[in-house]
Amino acid sequence: MADFLGDGIFNVDGEIWKYQRQVASHEFNTKSLRKFVETVVDAELNERLIPFLAVAAAEKKVVDFQDILQRFAFDNICKIAFGYDPAYLLPSLPQAKFAVAFEEAVKLSSERFNAIFPFLWKIKRHFNFGTEKKFRIAADEVRQFAKQLVKEKQRELNEKSSLDSVDLLSRFLSDGHTDEDFVTDIVISFILAGRDTTSAALTWFFWLISEHPVVESSILNEIKSKSESSVYNEVKEMIYTHASLCESMRFYPPVPIDTKTATEDNVLPDGTFVKKGTRVSYHPYAMGRADKLWGKDWDEFKPERWLDKDEITGNWNFVTKDMYTYPVFQAGPRICLGKEMAFLQMKRVVAGVLRRFKVVPVTEKGVEPVFISYLTAKMKGGFHVTIEERDH
Repeated sequence: MADFLGDGIFNVDGEIWKYQRQVASHEFNTKSLRKFVETVVDAELNERLIPFLAVAAAEKKVVDFQDILQRFAFDNICKIAFGYDPAYLLPSLPQAKFAVAFEEAVKLSSERFNAIFPFLWKIKRHFNFGTEKKFRIAADEVRQFAKQLVKEKQRELNEKSSLDSVDLLSRFLSDGHTDEDFVTDIVISFILAGRDTTSAALTWFFWLISEHPVVESSILNEIKSKSESSVYNEVKEMIYTHASLCESMRFYPPVPIDTKTATEDNVLPDGTFVKKGTRVSYHPYAMGRADKLWGKDWDEFKPERWLDKDEITGNWNFVTKDMYTYPVFQAGPRICLGKEMAFLQMKRVVAGVLRRFKVVPVTEKGVEPVFISYLTAKMKGGFHVTIEERDH
């Protein structure tokens, strides 16, 4: 992964990891999250996503909703993390060179990581041909874009003693980091975190609720009970929607498999000996489908399994699962920093889209899309839908 992610937060441990986590954690406090939902996400939703879907509905166009959600998430993460708007979700759906290169780099580095015979890609890399040549071109494109962001932000910081908005990139640069390559690695990792995970989760969520109209109806009732403005507390309190997203990610986790390496000899709880240096993978996709963890009804899409009804008020209460049973956001010291940010963004999108539109897959009813696993989950061939205005 180093040729793509370098020393970014996903690819390192020890002090380098701890430093990045500490600096980044300031971006995920309540004040920052509130601002993120009520300014960045709202602007992208109301000025770009909703108008785009309104046109698609009026023209009865088929759109690739997976692509649209990736564009939405990409604009969002660039704005909140770097103070930069790539304007990737415009009506023309621009083919930004950087975004195409990023997709290619993610795909090819995933294939590298999962290769049965790693020596084959190493030979290709040495001689710079085939998929490795494609990967190098894509990774260089990504790195150049990220470096440009870093340079522009550094110039901005030099010109102003204090910025109106403090984004993640400004925090790292203001912290005295002048190593351009290191800060570039950080930028690439955060784009990966913000672009691919939430869009993957939402893609599968919209497909699942199209298959479960009763769940969609319950979500819609909850949305209608809230105001249309993005009041931070209202988004937070969308309990049934939150449960539906958790249930959706149980079936289709944005990161379907994750890997650690043993730093010393160890023994797992079941007695398995793990030698130092051994790669150990855990599989949230498989875990989400295990009856040992979820019961005999694991194959039913049931948001209610995350809820408990208050007998006096009749209100739902959310029931949190143990993070080692449901490691969709990792667990332990490396649990996802952006977990709450991701939920707030997803719930705001769900509320904004479903209040006004019905998302209708163009595939046959009951035909399950093909799940493919790169670094993050994808729907093979995209998620083709038509958009219908709701009858108010």
